[in-house]
Parts: sequence; structure tokens; C-alpha cells
Amino acid sequence: MNVIILGSGGCVSTPRACCNCRVCTEARQKGFPYARTGCSLFVEDVNVLIDTPEDINASLNHAGIQKVEHILYSHCDPDHTMGMRVIEQLKMDWLAGSLGKKTDDPIEIASLPAVLQDIKKQGTRYGSAIEYYEAKGLVYTKEIRVFEKDHILIELIPADEQEHVAIFIISSSGKKIIYAPCDVKPFPESEKFQGADVLIIGNTIVGDVLKDGFILDEDNPLRKELFTLDEVDAIRRQYGIQEVIITHLEEDWGKSYDDYKGLEKGLDSIHFAYDGLKVKL
Repeated sequence: MNVIILGSGGCVSTPRACCNCRVCTEARQKGFPYARTGCSLFVEDVNVLIDTPEDINASLNHAGIQKVEHILYSHCDPDHTMGMRVIEQLKMDWLAGSLGKKTDDPIEIASLPAVLQDIKKQGTRYGSAIEYYEAKGLVYTKEIRVFEKDHILIELIPADEQEHVAIFIISSSGKKIIYAPCDVKPFPESEKFQGADVLIIGNTIVGDVLKDGFILDEDNPLRKELFTLDEVDAIRRQYGIQEVIITHLEEDWGKSYDDYKGLEKGLDSIHFAYDGLKVKL
């Protein structure tokens, strides 16, 4: 089982446009792994892409991805969906289309029923973007709770009672990866998480001193929305998870690739993602 963290950035990519802070300047000069694109994951074994942030085309190119057959969505937030125009770049052939020809292998777009309905509401004054791509024959949509192909099983676990956010359990041959990129606090209770090899999780605050010396006070509302590293470690211990990888790393945290590598030395079984990081089990 092989997965690639295509994008490890947060709501804002690194470098942030027009920002000349230390982290963004270094990322602009050095590129990857100092640079970070929007949060996304790729399951190599079955050509599954999870989420389409605005810069997903660059992420796919950086990782050398050759084929995308399925796109699963975690939730409808813009930083996870607004790069859905990559569908055009993957499947639209304007020249063949001018002769009335359509692709013979459209991409499957799938998620929990409520998430898929949220996605279908996104679009322009012309209507739903996904439904436009479906009408063009580029994709087909499917409400799912389980994705199974070849030797890979992907279970979609709702993170909330309304089921507007999905957590993914990717498993094969007794190995298990949990992918929980965003909007997963409080973390749901499920025995299916028990004994996972790897938890890849977003929704984290890294440190109390953030960009430009911002002090995150104890009563700051971000603490209700995002996990601290101690809270992530508590999830790891609760479910007996062997390793944690933190993704969705915000530019606002004010930390570079080197800073994160330094922090890892003082942590137990917790690591920080970077674009192109491969996890093989």
C-alpha cells in the first residue's frame, strides 16, 4: 500500500502570495519541500486522489502522477475543492470535443451522500460545476461509504452527526492508514481506528508562538477548532496508533521545513508532512 501526501499546506499555500516573511521568502527561493501546496493525498495502488485544492495541478505534476481514475472528497470547504477544474485538465480534449467525441474513461467523483450533495452546490451562475463536468462526460458521481478496488479498501467514516465531513481509513493486507485532513475536532469515536499503522491528520496548531510572534492565548477560539500536539498524541495513544503525520500545515504557524524537522526531534512518534512525502506499508 502506497500513499503520497501531494500537498501538506493549509488554507493558505506556502509561500503566500505577496508575503515576504522569513518562511515565505525561503519557500520562494528553495521550492519544495519548503514550499507547500494545498492539502491532498494520492493512493498510488488504485489511482485515487483525495481532495482538489486550487493548486492540485501543480501538486500532481510535482509528484509525477501519471493517472487519476477516482476523486474522493473529504468535505466541501474551498481549500479542498476549488481546484476541481483539474478535471478539465485531466479529461477535457477540446479538439476531440469539437468533433462530438467524449472520453471513454470518465473519472469517478465520490464521497458520503451529504458531502457529495454539498459539492454539487458549488458552481457559478451557470450551475453546479460537478454536474457540468458530468454532463460533458468527464466524470460520473457516486454516493459511497466504502471504496474497494483490487487489494485496497477505503472506508469513509463520518466526522460529525450530519456527515458533512469524511475521515478515510485506507487498508490492505492487514495494514491501515487513517487520513483525517480537516474539520475533525472533536475526533469521532470508532473501533475501526484501533491499531492503525499511521494517522495522517490536519486541524492542528503547532506551537503557542506563531507567525510574527503572535501569542496563542489559552482562550483563543482556535483552540476549540484545532488540535494541539498533545491532543493529537492523546488520539494516538487512545487507539494504539504507531505513527502520526501532521498535515494541513498553515503558513500562519510561521514555521519552515527546517523548523518542523527540528520539532520532530522532541516528539514521540509524531512527524510533519511535506509535499511529496511517500508512506509505504
